[in-house]
Amino acid sequence: MQTVYNFQAYLIYLPVVTILTWYVAHILFKNGKVFMLDIFHGRADIASATNKLFETGFYLLNLGFAFWIMEISRELPGARSLMEALSTKLGGYCVYLGVMLFFNLYLFFRGRKKSRQHGLQVPIVPPPPVGPIPTVTVG
Repeated sequence: MQTVYNFQAYLIYLPVVTILTWYVAHILFKNGKVFMLDIFHGRADIASATNKLFETGFYLLNLGFAFWIMEISRELPGARSLMEALSTKLGGYCVYLGVMLFFNLYLFFRGRKKSRQHGLQVPIVPPPPVGPIPTVTVG
């Protein structure tokens, strides 16, 4: 009886796409906080919440796509066919993940541009004076 490597392919594929997705999301949204703070004019609470929502959507979309394309419809009779099937699946997923990364960067830059165009700048209020207020004597 010949060994079929389909199950082993899934055991390799699933951790690899999960780790790739985590790594890209981690880098993107760690650095995306800067853009969100700029878009929301320093309002850390709304910037952080929006960044977390984008991150959650990124995970759902990309892991969902990875699971959707996971099926290997032909039998993998040997190690060579296993490697070929994995390279096709993982290579395609990496290209897709790169496109999604650049799409998210586009959204960050677009949000930043729109924010600046609309002039939604929060007025900067000077801090109150520290210490006694100097008095001026006229005389």
